[in-house]
Amino acid sequence: MSTDIKALFAEREAERYALHTRHLNEQMVRMLKTIGFDTGFVRGSGQYLWDRQGAKYLDLLSGFGVFAIGRSHPRVHEALGQVLGSEFPNLIQMDVSPLAGVLAERLLARVPHLEKAFFANSGTESVEAAIKFARAATGRAGLAHCSHAFHGLTYGSLSMNGDTIFRNGFGGFLTDTVEVPFNDLGALEDVLKTKKIAGFFVEPIQGKGVNVPDEGYLKGVAGLCQKYGTLFIADEIQTGVGRTGKFLACEHWGVEPDVVLLAKALSGGHIPVGAVLTRKWIFDKLFNRMDRAVVHGSTFAKNDMAMAAALATLDVLDEEHIVENAAAKGERLMAAFHRMQDKYELVKDVRGKGLMIGVEFGAPKSMGLKMAWTAVEAANKGLFCQMIVIPLFKDHKILVQVAGHASHTIKLLPALTLTDEDCAWIENSFEAAIAEAHKVPGSVWSLGKTLAGHAMRTNAS
Repeated sequence: MSTDIKALFAEREAERYALHTRHLNEQMVRMLKTIGFDTGFVRGSGQYLWDRQGAKYLDLLSGFGVFAIGRSHPRVHEALGQVLGSEFPNLIQMDVSPLAGVLAERLLARVPHLEKAFFANSGTESVEAAIKFARAATGRAGLAHCSHAFHGLTYGSLSMNGDTIFRNGFGGFLTDTVEVPFNDLGALEDVLKTKKIAGFFVEPIQGKGVNVPDEGYLKGVAGLCQKYGTLFIADEIQTGVGRTGKFLACEHWGVEPDVVLLAKALSGGHIPVGAVLTRKWIFDKLFNRMDRAVVHGSTFAKNDMAMAAALATLDVLDEEHIVENAAAKGERLMAAFHRMQDKYELVKDVRGKGLMIGVEFGAPKSMGLKMAWTAVEAANKGLFCQMIVIPLFKDHKILVQVAGHASHTIKLLPALTLTDEDCAWIENSFEAAIAEAHKVPGSVWSLGKTLAGHAMRTNAS
């Protein structure tokens, strides 16, 4: 008898929080209940989610960015169905995959200065592979990364994580890593001129905080890496595949990294896939002899399901003009948020490109607001953002999140298929939530007191 997955989901859906408390991550459930996000979503399509009561939400997180072309896209479903309905000779240990060859061909056509591709199962696996490529290619052990960087949570990637919340309790890490401030070319040169650094890993736009580089920064990075024999490795796991209004975020600054890392959106949201795109000479340093043909790999990396999902995703990008839509809708939303920045003193900064947008809040100047802000921030740094996120969710049916631990920035990472109606939904909802936060006393600050109480009890325990 076959397993009826739809029936199983329907039968056990109401138990999801109890099941996770009992068998999985209890703290995740506690957090969801504390902030009122224990809604229980039962359906997702495109940029929308529906809860148990049938209420429709606009998802501005897109599953960590993997659903860039929207949830449940029919073209991806069709491609996966074709693989499942075939008898393709998948994962033959002593053979190579035609679908992997085609995907490599199509990816490299979009990044024509690179000539070779290596596939992995995820973003962090792609980072781990790039570490090995960099060390093999240069004969050096050193790795440089930026403050506030996020490259993944496996040990090599974690060794280059610029946020201690992810590193605490997990040492020791790779010993040859060096952190430099983001946007600081002088600090980078001081590290690279030692000629010990194999690769400099950098996100063109940092995911934690949505930090955008200065106009000349990435060009300067490219020049310094070339000068000192270090590989310029662009982590486009979150920014790539159209997120910023171009296929690669690096294209905004006209730079050509030695290595480009992709994942997340490349999968279409269903079958994990990561990619390392690199120069041929780098690739050939790792796979330099027949007896080293399998010196690095990953069991499921080139499986037909993953390759098919990625191929379908690339087709959708072109046929539905997804990248162009990301650029246009991002420009509209950025303009709207800049108007809010001019209007509301709590809005400190707006930054991003395409549909990767950060709205940063900061201490107000008016006395009443300043006192309320100080009290909330004293309880837990970054708590104010939750006072915007929670009303957006509860009152306006918008799912969004804070851009990092103790951050004052709310991050938008929606599907790239947003419509004008969706943009109006976002603009009106943020305007209402931010305007309400400027009323002291008010419902937002009452929520802040409740959250501060939770934070103080948590810190005490």
